[in-house]
Amino acid sequence: MHPTPRRVGGIGLTTALALGLAACGSGAEDAPSGGSADGAFPVSIESALGAAEIPERPERVVTLGQGSAETAIALGTVPVGIESYEWGSDDTGYLPWIHEAVTEAGEELPEQFAGADDIDFEAIIELAPDVILAPWSGVTQEQYDILTDIAPTVAYPDLAWSTDWDEQIEIIGQALGQPEEAEELITGVEERFEEAAAQNPEFADLTFSYVYNTGPGTLGVFLPDEQRVAMVRGLGLRVDPVVETFPETEGTDSALIGLENADQLSDSDLIFTFYSDEENRAEIESQDLYQAIPAIGNGAVVASDDNSFVTASSIINPLTVPWALERYVPLIEEAAQKLDD
Repeated sequence: MHPTPRRVGGIGLTTALALGLAACGSGAEDAPSGGSADGAFPVSIESALGAAEIPERPERVVTLGQGSAETAIALGTVPVGIESYEWGSDDTGYLPWIHEAVTEAGEELPEQFAGADDIDFEAIIELAPDVILAPWSGVTQEQYDILTDIAPTVAYPDLAWSTDWDEQIEIIGQALGQPEEAEELITGVEERFEEAAAQNPEFADLTFSYVYNTGPGTLGVFLPDEQRVAMVRGLGLRVDPVVETFPETEGTDSALIGLENADQLSDSDLIFTFYSDEENRAEIESQDLYQAIPAIGNGAVVASDDNSFVTASSIINPLTVPWALERYVPLIEEAAQKLDD
């Protein structure tokens, strides 16, 4: 038996999110190519993998990748199915901001299914979707060809995992026939960042680099427009200018510079990072070259061990931004205190 369609109306989820995020005006530039400017159907949305032809306003929505479920919910449609993300989920089995938003609205939680390299196509078929949203995902051409046989599938416009956060909201707004509401969500996110930066003016004096590792001896740096970096920039901190000099490792919005180049981050006041688990953290932090980065050696590091927070702070959308920002501020304040010790 299929779950019933769950488009939220009345004074439920849409109104609650609008009060917290949305504002008048437009915060983005152009609508996705092929989309309808006024929300009329049919809609055709081009992607790098093919065109999604959506004949009428979808009610049964399935999402793949990250961020699409949150934006659909913010636009008033709780998906009937979403890709599971166990690493970032809490004890409810869901990403907590999704669980909170849906349950507070009194709606039924989406079904969860396996995604990534092993998409559970049978589970998606059972959900009988009207549309599959995957504009920020790693869906392959082979997977896309199967998905589009199930329902119109909206993939990424250029490269996998490279869609800008505001473009993702625009694309989903077009797919759901709500382009104006999507623009309001973008403006609301931008205003939430502006508000947070204004409340923490001292952050404007801090430079940072956001680093990662793929094992001992490695060092990568996320570039300024990568979403987790943009989240920190939204709070008013400034990316260390050296990051602009690093060449992108194709399709990653980051640069693998190697641990031997760790000294290039010597002028970063703070280092932001995450670790896959405690073992990974221990082996990385034991490296002399890593500890020689001044911010690392001084403890001026923002590195949460809460996987849900790490996930939320890596994705910019109407649900994650308010959830992550209130948790980010005390972590940054604690790290910044190390600069004065």
